[in-house]
Amino acid sequence: MTERASTLVREEIELAKAEMTEKISKLVKGAAIGAVAGVFVLAGLIYFLHALSWLIWQLIGGETNYWLGFIIVAAVLFLLAVVAGLVAKRAIQSGTPPKPELAIEEAQLIKATLTSPPPPRPTVGEAAGTPARRGTVTPARPGSGTER
Repeated sequence: MTERASTLVREEIELAKAEMTEKISKLVKGAAIGAVAGVFVLAGLIYFLHALSWLIWQLIGGETNYWLGFIIVAAVLFLLAVVAGLVAKRAIQSGTPPKPELAIEEAQLIKATLTSPPPPRPTVGEAAGTPARRGTVTPARPGSGTER
């Protein structure tokens, strides 16, 4: 019994390791692809914001104060950064760390199995469908389909 329990524990540890490795590799792969996408978005954003700043300067009728367009765009970006930071903080606080849920569930089942008392073994009479009390016979009712 002890050998089986230690084998089960080792297998559960291996399951947890495999599950964590899979989850972490998916997280790393997603983060790397997200970082590459972020570089491209950042490059496009720089050009877009530069053009937007010049457009705002032109729309307000600027002739020499071209920096006004850049100040307006910067203020909007700072406002968006604050909102995004608050949303990110909330998401991080509500997120849970990756954990091997399947391995934990299996370990709890194994623990419950090992710590619970063994089920009572049926007696010979119970296995055959007869009453548990020995020496008593239940007569068959007429029409129940048990007479021959």
